[in-house]
Amino acid sequence: MAFSNTRGRYASFGIVTALPGETIDLFWEIIDNKLKGVLPLKPVLKFRLSNRKGKLSITFTQDQCPLRITFDYEQPFDPFFPHTVYVVDKDGRETVTLPEEAHMI
Repeated sequence: MAFSNTRGRYASFGIVTALPGETIDLFWEIIDNKLKGVLPLKPVLKFRLSNRKGKLSITFTQDQCPLRITFDYEQPFDPFFPHTVYVVDKDGRETVTLPEEAHMI
């Protein structure tokens, strides 16, 4: 099962230039504390960032699973944030990436 044998965690260049570190950390917090052990996770997780009354909301989805879970945060939403972020697990190397960078992992 994906995301169960972490050997390293990374963020792509596009993510590091598009999101502050505390926002990047939210993806790991969601995976570790809200998804692992609750759902069987696939190697590619999809997250959508959206604006909820000026605050950040992150919605989790994965392919072939109808479930969507939205997590609301007090962190301000920035309209320049990417709309979609992937977190990819490739043999324990977990990377937060932009969709257009995912093929390079």
